[in-house]
Amino acid sequence: MAEADAQITPTGTEDSGTTGWRVKLAVALLVLLAIATVAVTNRWLSDRFTETTRQRAELRLALYSGNMVSELQRTAVLPLLLANDPELIGALRGRDFSRTSARLIAFQEELGTASILLLDADGRTVSATDRNVLGQMLNATPAFVQGLRSPDTAFAINPREGAGFDFTYSRAIRADNQIQGVVVVSADLSKFERAWAGLLDAVMVVDTDDRVLLATEPRWRGLSQDEALEVQAPTTAIGRALRLTADWANEPPDAYLRGEAVMQTESPVAFQGWKMVTFTAYDSVREKVNGILALEIMGFAILLAVSFFFLSRKAWSQTMSFQRESLELRRLNARLQREIAERERVQKDLATAELTLAQSSKLAALGEMSAAVSHELNQPLAAMKTYLAGARLLLQRKRPEEALSSFQRIDDLIERMGAITRQLKSYARKGGEAFEPVDLRNCVSSALSMMEPQLKLRVVRITRTIPRQPVMVMADRLRLEQVIINLLRNGIDATQGLAQPQIDITLSAGETAVLAVRDNGHGIKDLENLFEPFYTTKKPGEGVGLGLAISSGIVTDLGGRLTARNGEGGGAVFEVQLPLLTADAEAAQ
Repeated sequence: MAEADAQITPTGTEDSGTTGWRVKLAVALLVLLAIATVAVTNRWLSDRFTETTRQRAELRLALYSGNMVSELQRTAVLPLLLANDPELIGALRGRDFSRTSARLIAFQEELGTASILLLDADGRTVSATDRNVLGQMLNATPAFVQGLRSPDTAFAINPREGAGFDFTYSRAIRADNQIQGVVVVSADLSKFERAWAGLLDAVMVVDTDDRVLLATEPRWRGLSQDEALEVQAPTTAIGRALRLTADWANEPPDAYLRGEAVMQTESPVAFQGWKMVTFTAYDSVREKVNGILALEIMGFAILLAVSFFFLSRKAWSQTMSFQRESLELRRLNARLQREIAERERVQKDLATAELTLAQSSKLAALGEMSAAVSHELNQPLAAMKTYLAGARLLLQRKRPEEALSSFQRIDDLIERMGAITRQLKSYARKGGEAFEPVDLRNCVSSALSMMEPQLKLRVVRITRTIPRQPVMVMADRLRLEQVIINLLRNGIDATQGLAQPQIDITLSAGETAVLAVRDNGHGIKDLENLFEPFYTTKKPGEGVGLGLAISSGIVTDLGGRLTARNGEGGGAVFEVQLPLLTADAEAAQ
């Protein structure tokens, strides 16, 4: 064995060395291929997406400039119309300007210009859409001066107070070969600035003197293009490093905007030799390129992982063969330990479950017995209260004989309550020592007698269909009467609110004794859970849901069955089926 080991070890070492060399070579080639692919792809995609972005910027420039020129051309027509307006000419002649401002405001609202001014021959503002400038002397403004000198409509750029410019068209108003005044109309170009400001691009409009007239950056207005684009270098080393990192993959930037490299696109405007310039950030280009590069890098990473898997598979199999026996032993040991721990845990859980089950059974038995006693004694107590009220009334009316009858009934109810407590003990033991031959007809009569106080409180029609011959069963008389009382009480509760409540009691004897109790109420919605303990459809305080559960248990103990269904014509039908007591069985008893 020692010689064999000595022969195997060098072979394994040689195989391991060969495999390691191959892995290193494959990794190196794959890394070089990945770097080359990412570099070429980055350059090609950057150029392509940059060109696409530039073409979109040129299309936007054409749209912006077209809209602006259309606005200027539309505004240029208005001074010609106003210069020939008879009302304005008459107002300048007669020096009556009470209605001219309102007329100018109407023109402004209709045509959407920025403002309209009416100046007299001295340059004083006599009418305006902005009444705050009335009376101002504007004889030194370019709009007034060029309007007087030019025989046609003149265009002028007037510096605005604060920042920006007003772009005006002015024209002299002549009458009788004399200049009566000048009308000045300002084009509303600021709306284009507001529209451009909502876009990602920065936009400026530059005149022939390289002066910024319109811009999305308010600080640019009035500056030259070079001054507006003066590079703002980052003040910190971190900021400079971030700029170098952001620009390494792109073409040299056209300009810097707030320290950020941007793409500059220019387009001439067909008006006064102006030009429009937009500045687009490289963020969108970089995001698209980085997304594709991330996919490429992910693909190379997956390829590298697969290569490692296949190249190391042989070495892995050899290592696994050397460790197989020890691994199997460790698995068996771990399995045994798990089984031992599982058995100990199961035994502990079983002991805990037995204790919990015993305690739960005690609590459940105690709760069920308490609820059952309360439910069973509720009916006799209610009857006793009614009989006591009747006896008091009879004694007040000097009718002691009839009062004694009520007291006798109360005594019977007390005896019945004692019997109920005794039979509940028997019910808990599932015993049958209290069984005796019972005539179901007598049980129905006794139950109706017990329900007499409730029936007197409400007008309920009771119909009985009972055979003349005895219907004998082997049962506990008190428990069977309690079942009938529970069914009658449910029928009375089910017919509350009806104009003509009715309960039908039918007793028949065939193969079995069948007692049916039917009401004309609303029926039963949930038949599946009807006989479950504590299930009830009554309001809180009107019932606990034990009557039918207890009744079903009593009938089962008697060897019968309690069923429920909805009647064809409405209402609910409860049937008690009990085995008949034949003559042979009675003789044996």
